[in-house]
Amino acid sequence: MKYLHATMTVLSLMAGASGALAQDITLTSHDGKVEITGNLLGFDGEFYRVDTQFGELTVDGSGVTCDGPACPNLIDFVAEVNFSGASVMAESLLPALIEGFAQRENLNVLSEGTDPAQLVFALTQPDRTAPLARFFLRVSDTDRGFADLTADQADIALAMREIRPQEAAAAQENGLGDLSRPRRSRVVALGALVPVVSLDNPIQQISVSDLARVINGEVANWAQLGGPDAPIAVHLPDVTTGVGQAVQDQVMQPAGVQAHEDVIRHTRSAELAAAVARDPFALGIVSHADPQNVRNLPLAGGCGHALRATRAAIKTEDYPLTLPMFLYLPQRRLPKIARQFLAYVQSPEAQMVIRQAGFVDQSHELVRLGLQGDRLANAITSGGSEVGLEELQRMIETLRPLSRLSVSFRFEPGSSRPDAQSRSNILQMAQALESGQYDGRKLVFVGFSDGDGAAETNARIALRRAQTVRNAILAAIETAVPETVEIAVEGFGEAMPMACDDTEWGRKANRRVEVWVR
Repeated sequence: MKYLHATMTVLSLMAGASGALAQDITLTSHDGKVEITGNLLGFDGEFYRVDTQFGELTVDGSGVTCDGPACPNLIDFVAEVNFSGASVMAESLLPALIEGFAQRENLNVLSEGTDPAQLVFALTQPDRTAPLARFFLRVSDTDRGFADLTADQADIALAMREIRPQEAAAAQENGLGDLSRPRRSRVVALGALVPVVSLDNPIQQISVSDLARVINGEVANWAQLGGPDAPIAVHLPDVTTGVGQAVQDQVMQPAGVQAHEDVIRHTRSAELAAAVARDPFALGIVSHADPQNVRNLPLAGGCGHALRATRAAIKTEDYPLTLPMFLYLPQRRLPKIARQFLAYVQSPEAQMVIRQAGFVDQSHELVRLGLQGDRLANAITSGGSEVGLEELQRMIETLRPLSRLSVSFRFEPGSSRPDAQSRSNILQMAQALESGQYDGRKLVFVGFSDGDGAAETNARIALRRAQTVRNAILAAIETAVPETVEIAVEGFGEAMPMACDDTEWGRKANRRVEVWVR
């Protein structure tokens, strides 16, 4: 995309060749010497986006007048921002954030329309007749969100997963830029995949491997899991939804299984949870924010660890089936109010709104070593056999004066590349350092590993991971780290496992970098 502001020489060259076009607007410079004609693609209150015979141009509205049937009303201009994608975000998360944004900006919010497939919120000012803006939320799924963004039918995609390579290629081909780049997306909140049963079901926990075997029908009776002699009714999100795709990516694909033909699919997580609540022999998987009148099952491993989908465990990714919620943005200028809203969703005020809406926020919190009894117990009972008392003592002495920050960094399978949530965490950590949030403090990046291989080798790998994360954060800082901030790295290998090493997801949970603060 070309950006055109006030370079009169370039405008003059275009004006001479554009007269033959019969399009729907003409932009004329104030001195009347330059004209640009084309199809109006958008107007954000400040800039016109026009499709011309020279390609797509962005023109500063302060330097031109507009003539033609598509010219916007500059006096009562109403900014329109279109969101499309995951239903759990469109129905719950975004409305809460829009309400919070309006309160901060002293605006009123009016819900318009009755179509449950598209929610419309008008932001109004008391002294203005027309709305200041309208936010349109198309309630669909992650696939549709990316399709609408690529087709220029949405300004922002709501996604419960990362963009896939073919989707990114299509978006780039249509002039939206490389959506796989870090600043083209942001994690606005966190959720998790949670297995649920009815309140009357006696089962207390389930392993990820058993969950996969239930989905493909290999385990079909509760008695096989230590429960009553009754068939298991399996409820899953529809395969087109972001949650459904996450079940495929995080539970089924690693186990190499497909869903049994008797699995009952739901397009809405709330409907799925309600169906499980009614049936004492049902099992479902829902988003962490949705369960009502059902009981969450902790994820168990063969060595006795059980991981619950608590807010803290999801925020740190200690719970393995986390579910980042993304906003994907095209490489084009959005209306000013949209940019203000995007800035708001990462503010401290928005984190409280996210939490109140039932999702997991991304505000940094500190947890002292003494409040992590389960983790220390795991370190003693399940640490690799090669990890001696001396190394455990060194770890405790290093961490005792520090507090763990509620942010972790993990890596894609078989790669040194941080996963999606961790890449977002890197940018947030860089911004926190730039803003002075950790002035006068010491940050220690602490690497851990799984138990595969020799303990000495794992300790070196863990240290390298900590160095990789530290270097990525420093590279993302656009100014400089304040001199009062002390940064160090440590590696303790397999000394403090989060989960059992007998499954791939358990090993992934153990391969991590934590941040400890003094």
